[in-house]
Amino acid sequence: MPAALRAQARSCHALGSVFMGRMLVLLADNWPNQRKIAELCERWPDDLGPNAASLPLRLAGGLHALVLTSADDALRAAYPPNNVSDQALLDAVLSAMKRHEGFLIDWMQSAPQTNEVRRSAAIIAAAHWVAGKHPLPLMTSELGASAGLNLMWDHYALEVTEGRLGPVESALTLSPDWNGDLPAAANIEVTDRAGVDLNPLDVKDPEQVTRLLAYLWPDQPHRAEFTRAAIGVQSGTVARGDAIDWLSDRLDAQPEGCLHLIYHTVAWQYFPAAAQARGRAMIEAAGAVATESKPLAWFRMESDSDPEGRGGALLSLRLWPGDKHLTLGRADFHGRWIDWDPIET
Repeated sequence: MPAALRAQARSCHALGSVFMGRMLVLLADNWPNQRKIAELCERWPDDLGPNAASLPLRLAGGLHALVLTSADDALRAAYPPNNVSDQALLDAVLSAMKRHEGFLIDWMQSAPQTNEVRRSAAIIAAAHWVAGKHPLPLMTSELGASAGLNLMWDHYALEVTEGRLGPVESALTLSPDWNGDLPAAANIEVTDRAGVDLNPLDVKDPEQVTRLLAYLWPDQPHRAEFTRAAIGVQSGTVARGDAIDWLSDRLDAQPEGCLHLIYHTVAWQYFPAAAQARGRAMIEAAGAVATESKPLAWFRMESDSDPEGRGGALLSLRLWPGDKHLTLGRADFHGRWIDWDPIET
């Protein structure tokens, strides 16, 4: 666990959270091996780190939930916007882990639910690019949709120096650091939207909203502002279940005269390898019978090996008929920047 904590700390620093990086390093250096939480982590069957089970994020999310619900005043006093010494922060965290051990162990059973709304900037760009090639109404299916906030991407606007995509009266406006030409604006009409998650969060339930907000880092309040704005317009349906089983029915339901856009953002890595293989084969089989009046697009914003060390997630697209493979560029995992450069591979 200390190694996983340090790896997550590096990721948090890279994504702009000084507080999270600092707190996780303190925990790594002072990990309480005798606690039941440590036993839980020791017994965990998979990789604990940020590219797999993400136990550091699960623990940090549980601690932040204690702060958001005012369940631990001493911990809350050590969290942003307050600024305390390393020792005071460490003491507050370790004490909270002891006092709320049962709560934290229960919290850590479920995977992180980040649902980072700023990732919709990449979805908006990809959707306009695809709609430019196939000007049809859209059926959208999101895998790993969490609370469904990125289901509503067509209610948001992408506005950068190069231009604007999205409705004039948008629920929120996303302005990442943009490099490259902006896709041409297309007529976007989503006639059918749905998502799936193993543990979907209901934004009408205050406790589940707390869970969602708990995975936003305490020293980044702007992310909470975006999330609350997105919650205000969330009207999509997120099914509870296995993503690949659910997708099978969605592929069968695509009507003529409609483009089916399948997408996921930093979710595919959490699917078991067998599920990934089955999902890929299923999508490819549907693509093989796609037509100009019933096209299929598969957009992914996911971590890759990144041999050139450029950072962020790879934006990739497959488009049928024709099975075109495209690299659209790269994006920061939290949507802070996008390098847009569509290339057919």
